[in-house]
Amino acid sequence: MAKGFLPCGTYHQDYLHDHAWWQTGFVKGKMILLGIILFFVIPHLDPYWVGVANMIGYTILGALGVDLLIGFTGQITLGHAAFIAVGAYTSTLFVLDFPWPHAFIHLGIAYPISIFIGAIVAGLWSVLWGLPSAKVKGFYLILTTMAAQFVTVNFIITQYVAKVGGRGQAFSLPAGTIKFGPWVMDTPVKVYYLMIILVLFCIAIMANLLRSRPGRAWMAIRDNDIAAETLGINVVLYKLLAFFVAGFIAGIAGAFWISNLAAISPEHFPWSWSLWLVGVILIGGTGSIHGTIFGSMFMVLVMEFLQMGILPLADIYPQLIDKFFFIKESTFGLAICVFLIFEPNGLSYRWWQLKNYFNLWPFSY
Repeated sequence: MAKGFLPCGTYHQDYLHDHAWWQTGFVKGKMILLGIILFFVIPHLDPYWVGVANMIGYTILGALGVDLLIGFTGQITLGHAAFIAVGAYTSTLFVLDFPWPHAFIHLGIAYPISIFIGAIVAGLWSVLWGLPSAKVKGFYLILTTMAAQFVTVNFIITQYVAKVGGRGQAFSLPAGTIKFGPWVMDTPVKVYYLMIILVLFCIAIMANLLRSRPGRAWMAIRDNDIAAETLGINVVLYKLLAFFVAGFIAGIAGAFWISNLAAISPEHFPWSWSLWLVGVILIGGTGSIHGTIFGSMFMVLVMEFLQMGILPLADIYPQLIDKFFFIKESTFGLAICVFLIFEPNGLSYRWWQLKNYFNLWPFSY
């Protein structure tokens, strides 16, 4: 039998093979094909669809941290948009107001550095709001994370940060301000390539952490925190580490998103966005990186197709345009209900079943 072809399921003869990223030649071929599609096909699509891909990437970056907290650590969060906002505003302030040396601006180093700083600040801010998780859980933790959203965005950013430098509510980002190395982020394609790099980077961080000691500790805490503590796991430390990593990735999401905007304001980070990200991982499947990707693609594409379906009817029913926001929110709620009833394990579970059917066919087991 050809090496790497496993029609009856996957078996491994050593530990290194068991933990390989791509365990067969067929899987490696699929990943090469996916890389070709991501880097050479999608960038040549219509700019509208490239913009949709950027939105999917932004949703993935935002939902990864939510999935880490809810799906892998069992810490419910309803205020994740606050940490995305912290990353976005930190990056913006460093790009616009920090006295960078002229060489840094000319070489386009300021923005990449601001992404890292924004991620660190968002991670530390997330840890601050994760401190109550040492004492509370469930409903009380939900209220704590909601407080993070309202205190951070509605109070601190809206009343103070947004007015830094005598500004009103919005920070203008003139064309040419956002540079990544020699490339000015002035087209959807350039933003797309930045998005792909950041998404792959964050997925690699998540996947490797989940295969390590912290990842095993997080899942033990999720399953039974009392048993985990009995086994010697420092529950408080690992919970706070989860909040830091989730906030770090959220900060990257926010810092990335400013490359797609002409101006940034608190309205870009409403509480509904926090709920949206929770819905994304519920639809995609909690506790799965694949689920985060599938859920993001599903929700963004469904809303785009819904908008495309409504626009032709606008000539007959003009009020549909004004009410599209309510239609969108209703569709979002309906999608969550449908998945919780008919596919509670999410799209990632269905993907897992399809892969098993393909790998095990034609054997019944």
